[in-house]
Formats: sequence, structure tokens, C-alpha cells
Amino acid sequence: MNYKIVNKNTNATYFLNEKEYETFFKVNSLYIDGEFKYKVYNITKAKAKRNAKMLDVVSYFAILGASMLATILYIQNY
Repeated sequence: MNYKIVNKNTNATYFLNEKEYETFFKVNSLYIDGEFKYKVYNITKAKAKRNAKMLDVVSYFAILGASMLATILYIQNY
């Protein structure tokens, strides 16, 4: 898995793999004054969600196209 970590105070961005992610929070503190210091994004899950949405759109248009084709064929044979 790949992660994107953004420091809320400095907007510094870190791209880390799973092993680096585990050691990052051992070295750096996660909280400052009781609030999260970083925004953590799981890039691998985000890519999977994006691909799933694209497949949903493709399947929607395939069904739409098949129904239009069936309608045209029905009208021609009537």
C-alpha cells in the first residue's frame, strides 16, 4: 500500500510505502495540542475507488447502448 501524508501546519507532503509509513509515526508525533498533525491518504484505496467508478460508468453506457440498439432493431423489424 502507498500513502500520502500531509503536514497540516507546513503543508509538507510525504509519499510513503507501508514500511516507511509504520516507521514515520514512530519517529514523528501524530498529535499536537490534542489534534491530528497530519492528513493521511491511502493512495492504493483511492486508485481502487477511482477504477471502480470508471467501471460503473462503462457498464452504465454499455447497458444504455444495448437498450438503444435493441430499440432500433425492434423498430426496424416492426
